[in-house]
Amino acid sequence: MPHSSGKPASVRRRSVRRRAVLAAAVSALLVGAAAPPTTSPQGVGDRLFPDLGNPGYEVAAYDIAFDYRGNDRPLDAVTTIAARATTGLDRLNLDFSNGTVRSVTVNGMPAKFASAKEDLVVTPSVALPAEGLFTVVVRHTSDPRNSKDGGWIRTKDGLVMANQADAAHRVFPCNDHPSDKARFTFRVTAPKALTVVANGLPAGRAVRGANATWAYRGEHPMATELAQVSIGRSVVVHRTGPHGLPVRDVVPVADRQRVEKWTSKTPEQIAWMEGKVGPYPFENYGMLIADASTGFELETQTLSLFERGLFIRDDIPSWYLESIMVHELAHQWFGDSVSPHSWSDLWLNEGHATWYEALYAEHKGGRTLDVRMRAAYEHSDAWRADGGPPALPKPPDPGKRTSIFRPVVYDGGALVLYALRQKIGAAAFDRLEREWISAYRDASATTEDFTAVASQVSGQDLKEFLQAWLYSPKTPPMPGHADWKAAREAPRKPA
Repeated sequence: MPHSSGKPASVRRRSVRRRAVLAAAVSALLVGAAAPPTTSPQGVGDRLFPDLGNPGYEVAAYDIAFDYRGNDRPLDAVTTIAARATTGLDRLNLDFSNGTVRSVTVNGMPAKFASAKEDLVVTPSVALPAEGLFTVVVRHTSDPRNSKDGGWIRTKDGLVMANQADAAHRVFPCNDHPSDKARFTFRVTAPKALTVVANGLPAGRAVRGANATWAYRGEHPMATELAQVSIGRSVVVHRTGPHGLPVRDVVPVADRQRVEKWTSKTPEQIAWMEGKVGPYPFENYGMLIADASTGFELETQTLSLFERGLFIRDDIPSWYLESIMVHELAHQWFGDSVSPHSWSDLWLNEGHATWYEALYAEHKGGRTLDVRMRAAYEHSDAWRADGGPPALPKPPDPGKRTSIFRPVVYDGGALVLYALRQKIGAAAFDRLEREWISAYRDASATTEDFTAVASQVSGQDLKEFLQAWLYSPKTPPMPGHADWKAAREAPRKPA
C-alpha cells in the first residue's frame, strides 16, 4: 500500500510560539495564502520516473472541465478528484505542471498549495484520516502552447492529447501513474462550430449562445496516460462492431471520404482480435485521426490517436497500415484494460501489441511471423545493450522522456512472447493470453504477475525461463531454433 513519508511540517516546527503560528495560519487561510515553505515532490517509487505518482491515497474518479477558446491560449479548467486516503494525510501531492493554479479546496474547505518541481503540494485545513474518502477541487489553467514534452498536441484546427508516458499532469492535476487507475468524466466547452470528443460514451451536449458544452464519461477505470480529448473541425462517423459494439471514428471534415476505406476496417479488426484474446474490454472504440505531425500513434483508451498523414499517402502497403491500426487496437486489451504497474513493465504493453501487429501482418500480407522474429533475434543483443533488457529498460535519455519506447520493448518484447510460445506450446500460449486479460481486466499488473499466470496456465515453473528472457543482458537461446544467432552490432532501425 502507498504510504506517507516523513512527519508533517507542522509537527516538526512546533515551539512555544504555537499560538502565534496557529493565528497566522488561520489568517492566511482566510485570505487564500500559499502553502508552507517546506514542500517537496514525491513519487510512488517508479524506477524510470522517480517523482511520478504520489503516495498516501488512491483516486476513484476524475471530473475535468475545460473551457476552450483557441489552441494558442491557456484553457480555463476545473479538476475534481474523488479519492480515498490509504494513510493519515495532513498534506498530499498531485502531479501538475504547465498551468497556473488559482485555488484548491479539500472537502469543500479552502486549502493551501504550492508547487514543488512538477508536483502541486496541497495542505488541507483539516487532516485527512486513513481510509477516509475526500474530494479535491483545483481551479487552474491548462496551457497547450508548449507541447514538446507531450500533453496537449496542437492540430491545425484545435487540440488532441498525447499523455504517454508521463505527460497527463501537463494537462490536469492528477496522480499520474498507471498503477492508480480511475474513472473519468470530461466536460468541455468550446465554440459550437467545433466538435469535441473524449474517452468513453457521450453524456450530453448543451448549447449556450456561441458555445456548446460536451460531456463524456468512461465506464471503466483508466490510467491518466490514456486520457483523450479532441477539439476541432471534425466529423464523427458511427458504425457497429461485433456484438453491437458502438464504433465511432473522429476524422477531419475534409477527409471523411478519403479515409473511409481505412476506418471501415475497424469492425473486422476487432472481430479478429476477439478471436485471438476474447471479448473487447470497453464500451466503445474508434480512431481519432488528427491533422498533426506527432511521429507516433497512441492507444488512448477507446479512441486511438493516429496522424492524418498515414491515411492520405499512396505509398504505404495496405497490410502494413492495417497492422499499425491493429497494434493500437491490441493495446485496448494489453496496456489499457490491463495496464502496467510500473513503467518497467512497459514490455507487457508494447510486446503484446507488436505480437498481434505481426500476426495481423501475416494474416493480411503474408509477412511470416517466424521471419520477423528471427530478424528480431538477430538484433536482440544489440537492442539490450542499447536499451536494457525488456523488463529492465534503461531510464529515459536526459530531456527525452519518451525515449523509454525503444525497440527492445517492441519487437524485443514480442520476441519474449515468441520464446514463451516455443517453450509451452501454441495451445497453452493461447490460453495464457485469454487468462491474462481476464485475470487483470481493469487493473494494473506486473511482470511477476504475468510470470505467475504463465506458470499456472502451462503447468510449468517458468520463473527461471522468463527471468533469463526478461532480465538478462544477453538474449538466451531460442527454443526450437538452435541455429538462430544474435548479431554483434546494433541495427539502425527496428526489425
